[in-house]
Order: sequence, then C-alpha cells, then structure tokens
Amino acid sequence: MQIKRIIILICALILRIFLPMKKITLGILGGGQLGRMSAIAAANLGISVHIFTPENGSPANDISAHTIVADYEDEEALSTFAENVDYISYEFENIPTKTINYLKKLKPVYPDSSLLEVSQDRIQEKTFLNSIGIETTRWQKYENFTSLQETIKTWDTNTAIIKTTRFGYDGKGQIKYTLNKTNENDIRALSGELIIEELVNFECEISVIIAKDAQNSVITYGPMLNQHKNHILDRTFVPAGIKPEVEKQALEMARNLAEKISLRGVLTVEFFVTKDGKVLANEIAPRTHNSGHWSIDACAHSQFENHVRAVCGLPVLPPARHSDAEMLNLIGHDVDQLDVYYKQENACVHLYGKHDVREGRKMGHVTFLKTKED
Repeated sequence: MQIKRIIILICALILRIFLPMKKITLGILGGGQLGRMSAIAAANLGISVHIFTPENGSPANDISAHTIVADYEDEEALSTFAENVDYISYEFENIPTKTINYLKKLKPVYPDSSLLEVSQDRIQEKTFLNSIGIETTRWQKYENFTSLQETIKTWDTNTAIIKTTRFGYDGKGQIKYTLNKTNENDIRALSGELIIEELVNFECEISVIIAKDAQNSVITYGPMLNQHKNHILDRTFVPAGIKPEVEKQALEMARNLAEKISLRGVLTVEFFVTKDGKVLANEIAPRTHNSGHWSIDACAHSQFENHVRAVCGLPVLPPARHSDAEMLNLIGHDVDQLDVYYKQENACVHLYGKHDVREGRKMGHVTFLKTKED
C-alpha cells in the first residue's frame, strides 16, 4: 500500500514538471480602482488580467496585461475580450445586464447576472431581500406627489428619502423630503423611476463582505463600522465595536443572502443598526467594496484576493486578520496631505493612479494598522 502511494506521488510530480499548470486569465469589466486592486491581487496569484472599459487611462489600465477600450454594448469588442480570457467578472454594478448576458454565452461570468440585475434596481433589491426574510427600512414605489404625502402620513413621520431606483451612489440621485417644505419640482429634478424610503434614526452603519467559491466554501469580512461624510464613505473601522448579537445577526443575514442567490464571487451588504438594536439591510453590491479596503493590509487574504479566487475556480481562504484597522478614504484634495501619511508609522498608503483631482472623487485610501497585542 505504501509503495502504491509513493508511485502515485512520483507520477504526480512528473506530470507537474512536464505538464505545467495552465495560466489563468481573468477578464474584468470596468477599469476603476476596484478593478485595479483586483488586478494587483490576481498578479500575486499568477493570474493575468484583461480590462474592458469605455474610458481611456483608467486606474486598472496601469496594472492589467491588456486593456480594451470600447462601449459595453460593442459586441465585436466583447467577443474579442471573451476569446482571450478564461473567466469574467465586473468591478461595479452599473454594467448593462445585456452585456453580461452576451458574455455568458462565451465564457463563465461571476457573480451571475441575476444578482447584478437585482442590485441595479432599488425596488427589485428591496423586494427580493424582503422575500427571503431580510428586513429593510420601510419603502414604497413613488407614484406621484399626492401618494408620497399619503405614504408619509401612514408612516407617521414628516420626512423620507426619495431616490432614483437606478444609478445612484455616494449620495447622488436622492433628496431628503420634508412634509410641507419640499415641493414637487424638487422631486421632478430626479430623473427616472423613484422610490420612497423611510429615514432611519440609526445608531450606526455597518457592512459585511462575503465570498463564496465553486465548492460552496464561504468566508466573511466584518462586520465593519462605517462613517460617511457628504454621503461618501469617509472611514471604516474593524472590529466594529458592536454588540455580539448585532454582529451575529448581520453575518447570518449576509450568509442567508449568499445562499439564496447561489453566489460565486464577492458580495457586500450594507446595514443600518437602529437605536433599539434592529439590523436593517440598506443596500447590496455584487462586488468588492470600499469598506473592505483595509483587508489588503490587515489580513493574510484580502477581499480582492478572495474575489479573484472565487471567480477563477480557486478555493477562498479565511481572511486571517492579524491587525485591527482604520481605513480613511482620500477624497478630492485629501491627497494634498500625503506627506503626513507617508511619514506616519503603520499607515499604508494606496493611490489609484487618478491624475485629475475633483471634489468628491476617490483618489486613494490609507489604512492605519494596530496590532491586536497593542
């Protein structure tokens, strides 16, 4: 029996020497900073990355082996892109589902387009979450100004958030409605279908990132505590410093969602934690997330590495966080303070290769590490 095992090991060694592993190429739709950091993680795993983006000079272009600049609905360019990669993923959720469905006929695409479609529309998103038992804030489709006022009265409140159902992010595409103060013209300034969401008096905002591979192994990051400034994520802290029962509930909800959608890849869930300890799902994102950037420096395996692993058929691995961390976004002219961060001990600086500094633009981030023993 021992001799047989030795023979098998020798044969496996010979095959590895003479039949080297096939190099994997990952295609990423989108050339922003999430694609850039995913490409860096892929390179560390020996995986080549091709980027497809409509923008010249994108942050991910500097890191990728090849970039195609074309419209997301250019089927000839998409076919060329698919021919030269083994797997395809995307770095933000506003990719047309038509594009994903076309590429699915050519190469495996993860996460699946069904999840992308749900996350692109706030009404579909909240309907789906509620259907699988995940509680959200109260919401209602906006029909007209009169029905809005009736909804507000039914909720026994004077305020609500009116949002576009699609393409809103970082505070864009939304206004705060106040009864008898906000007029109908203010709402008309928002284009497209709208949703009314209850304004939650929350204690804090947290997020959970979950990764699931082809073998159905699941790992999680967080919960993370998130602080926003001008509707844009400003700082993230891990550990979140929340009650154990709140942490448990958030993790269970994220795992439930990943199971129900047959996730392969990475998914982020943002939550409100109310003052009475309720955990309400706010938004989902079928991708890596700003609130998980700290994992590059504070974990053995970052969110970007596990995303690449899951999409490319490799096993996901536990994050193995070795340090507590605080992540600071560098928004607009925050990058003017780089000299301070470059000199600061345990400050890990990440710039995204964006040359034009604009108000509200994410230029980079800094992760401040604190070892668990400190």
